[in-house]
Amino acid sequence: MTALLRLTGRRLLQLPVMILGISLLVFVVMSFSKVDPAITALGEGASMEAREAYRAAHGLDDPLLLRYWNFLVGLVQLDLGTFSARRMPVVDEVARAFPITLQLTLLGLLIAVVGALVLGIVAALYRDRWPDKAIRVVSVGSLATPSFWLAVLLIQAFTLGLGVLPASGKLPPFTEDPGAYLARMALPAFALGVPVIGQLTRVIRTAVVEELDKDYVRTALGAGVPRAVVVGRNVLRNALITPITVLGLRVGYLLGGAVVIEIIFALPGMGTLILNGVTNNEPNLVQGVTLTVAMAFVVINIVVDLLYVLVNPRIRTV
Repeated sequence: MTALLRLTGRRLLQLPVMILGISLLVFVVMSFSKVDPAITALGEGASMEAREAYRAAHGLDDPLLLRYWNFLVGLVQLDLGTFSARRMPVVDEVARAFPITLQLTLLGLLIAVVGALVLGIVAALYRDRWPDKAIRVVSVGSLATPSFWLAVLLIQAFTLGLGVLPASGKLPPFTEDPGAYLARMALPAFALGVPVIGQLTRVIRTAVVEELDKDYVRTALGAGVPRAVVVGRNVLRNALITPITVLGLRVGYLLGGAVVIEIIFALPGMGTLILNGVTNNEPNLVQGVTLTVAMAFVVINIVVDLLYVLVNPRIRTV
């Protein structure tokens, strides 16, 4: 437990440094935007004097380092600026949209993990036989399938064709109507998770096969321990380290893919929000959404690092 706490402490100490680097990168990139916030806020018809007064009032003419410092102060205070002529706080919109993106990402992740575990384990247990060969074809096909293309096919098949699942409309809270919520999220989550199944299946299959070939497995089976017990208690526990590593790297793909999938399925998440920011020339909104997604990616990867410890106690000595 002490080693686990020490590892957790190291990861938490690294978190502010990584967030600082992300904030600097996002701020510098957005500073090159040619969009004039004064025009966005005041309109095209605003006079030059009004624009200059707006820039002076909001520190837009300050040196870059000073503007970045003010940005950091606002970030600590959960102030990401405002957008639109109505001066709406960016943080309010992000707080409304981010939970939807996170829910979609987690549902896609759940589909990917469950599907890959089943296919990968079956392929390893029946290696070089017809189930393994069939699963290999399925995994390669899913790996080569773009999420946005699969999303279009799902809409054509289940919404326009069969009419059994909605592809647009209001997303009700899960607590109010679980059935309608799952029906609304089923197609986007499936489209998001399927491409990850392909890569994760091959990784799980390889890891399980390597564990099955080790001496302790043959010794346990020779001693009369049931095969299901050996696989469930020992093989899977040792074989899941590499898949968890790959899964942590794919979280960024899922978050980024969720942004695109949300637009296709008209979900009011971060994807729709950043699209509105780009189309309406709202740099504060784009900056807030980008920073939030990047920070979420960093935090999730730290959580995945800690999962290594729970899966394999040997890492607790690192």
